[in-house]
Amino acid sequence: MLKIARIILVILCCILICVFGTLYSLIRFKHPSNVGIVARWFGRLYPLFGLKVEHRYTENADQIGRCIYIGNHQNNYDMVTISYMVQPRTVSVGKKSLIWIPFFGLVYWATGNIFLDRDNRSKAHNTMGQLANRINQDNLSVWMFPEGTRSRGRGLLPFKTGAFHAALAAGVPVVPVVCSTTQGKIDLNRWDNGKVICEMMPPVDSSQFSKENVREFAEYCHQLMEKRIAELDAEIAQQG
Repeated sequence: MLKIARIILVILCCILICVFGTLYSLIRFKHPSNVGIVARWFGRLYPLFGLKVEHRYTENADQIGRCIYIGNHQNNYDMVTISYMVQPRTVSVGKKSLIWIPFFGLVYWATGNIFLDRDNRSKAHNTMGQLANRINQDNLSVWMFPEGTRSRGRGLLPFKTGAFHAALAAGVPVVPVVCSTTQGKIDLNRWDNGKVICEMMPPVDSSQFSKENVREFAEYCHQLMEKRIAELDAEIAQQG
């Protein structure tokens, strides 16, 4: 019964956020801060799932400037956990098919996110180049999930290199953002589903890498994030 009530309430809240988020974003059409505002609306829904979420930020997070944020992509619960970490003047990159999701697709488009055609490699490659130009021309940051898909309990999947190519082309740092493990730990029929920690890590300077060793760049960030996720999981286990 609790699960059904939660699902109904969450669906209603999500529809309302999508509707009001779309209207708000159409008034400030594709303003780069729209994404962060709507993302934080979604991020405030975590109590409906019986979760406690702690958000941690690196020192001087508001002074990082243009960058590419990379996050671990676990499951649909990311919408109420790590999404809250999206900063002002930050847009995300998502697959083109997202636009067909009822309500959500419209708000995703109206807020000014960037669509990626994954089925067309040449177009996807061009998008990374355009992304680098937009970062500098429009003074914005970009949020990406370099795993390319939800991991669903398989650990941190190998990273694709698109985000790192874009960082190199734009000459901006990469900022890892990690969320402790949620897969398999949330039971909608349980009142208390414990704690989740989302943390923004210090920026990684892209100038120490090049196109020739972009794979090493991706691997380096992967190792940093994998280690920190394990540490956050251990911290939560110790508290529990």
